[in-house]
Formats: sequence, C-alpha cells, structure tokens
Amino acid sequence: MCGRLNTYARSVAKASQELNVINPNEQIYKRFIRATDPVSIIVEANNTRIIDNATWWLLLEKEDHQFKPSRFTSFNTRSDKLNVPNSAGYQSFRHHRCLIPVKGFGETEFVNKKPIHYVDFTVDEGEYMCLGGLYRQWRTGDSIVTSCSVITLPPHQKLKHIHSKASPLIIPKDRYVDWLNPENTDVTQFSNLMLPNLPHDLSAQKIDKPSSYQPIGDVEKIAADI
Repeated sequence: MCGRLNTYARSVAKASQELNVINPNEQIYKRFIRATDPVSIIVEANNTRIIDNATWWLLLEKEDHQFKPSRFTSFNTRSDKLNVPNSAGYQSFRHHRCLIPVKGFGETEFVNKKPIHYVDFTVDEGEYMCLGGLYRQWRTGDSIVTSCSVITLPPHQKLKHIHSKASPLIIPKDRYVDWLNPENTDVTQFSNLMLPNLPHDLSAQKIDKPSSYQPIGDVEKIAADI
C-alpha cells in the first residue's frame, strides 16, 4: 500500500512545467500528506492539462450537503481490481486517470497489525516522480468535488526487505502523455505498467514516525530498474 505522500520540494513543479499544465500555482507542497488530505493531481480534459486538488480517497459519500470520505477504504486502488466490472476503479481506469507528482512516498511495515518501522522513499535532489492514479468527480449544488486514489501493485523485489506489501504504481516519464489522454480507453496498452517497476533511483530512510520525521540509521540507495 501507499500510506503517505511527500510533495514538499520545488522540483515537483517540474511535472507541471514539462506537461504544460495551465494552472501550476495550484500545486500543494507538503511533506506529510495522509489519506483523506487534499493532494494535487494532474488531469487532462478537452486537450488541456490542469492541476486539480483532490481528496485522497476515491469513494465519497454525501453527508449534510457535503461529500466526505466513504466508510469504504479507497485511498489506494489495487491493480488486480482495475478490470473487475463494478469495482470502484473500473470506470476511472478507462476514463479518469491522473498523475500525482511527488518527491516521495512513505510506507509502514506491520507485523501482527503493529507497526515495526516507518520508511520514506524519495527521488534524488532536484527530481520528482509521478504516481499513477485514478480520480472521480462529485457534484454538490453548483460545485464539483474531486477525489483520487493511488494505484498499487504487488511488492517490488528491491523493496520487499523494507516493505513487504504492495508498492505504488510509478509511471515512467515516457508514458505520461498516454496515461493522461482520456481518449485512451483501450487499457490493454497499460498492461505492462501493472508489473512492479522502479523507473527512478530511490533513497529509503527509516524514520521514528511520520509526524516528527526524525531519521533512524543511514539512507539506503535503491537503483532504478534497467
């Protein structure tokens, strides 16, 4: 699973620059984004790419004339559910894919449902990466609320000794345009993206806990896949 996101780096702005996003100043820069928090996503509609600040929880429900996170956990969407009709991500995978530009992501390793360590994974200084996500839009009165999720894959062999569960989908830069294009409804073209892959070098840093972010031990370097 992908448990938290880090967008606290000016290098994250490169995603908007390179993709010609029309409203780059809307980007949220924050070191610790947790599930149900707002997060900036890049979407494409009508041949235009924009930043949309979405609730990181794909399924919302209406309460007191507002949309709030559903009781069903949906900040991540498993890749093996994307082609299951009537699943939460089925339609979004075909029509509403997004990129989530980040400096890094965080994972928590559990044993017997208890956390044993927290690890932050980040790209090199001056770099960014984009996680592959899905989004939905919900109308309330005259306004539209956007929600999103991160697609997760089986664990990557290079990360299993640190985090044994699922890994987030990291989109290679040469697939950004195809991924965002809403006219690409034949999702078989994305089948090769659903295999664990690291298109970027990563640094893994154990921390005491996400809220205080005190490093524990040395940084471990993890090389990108060739």
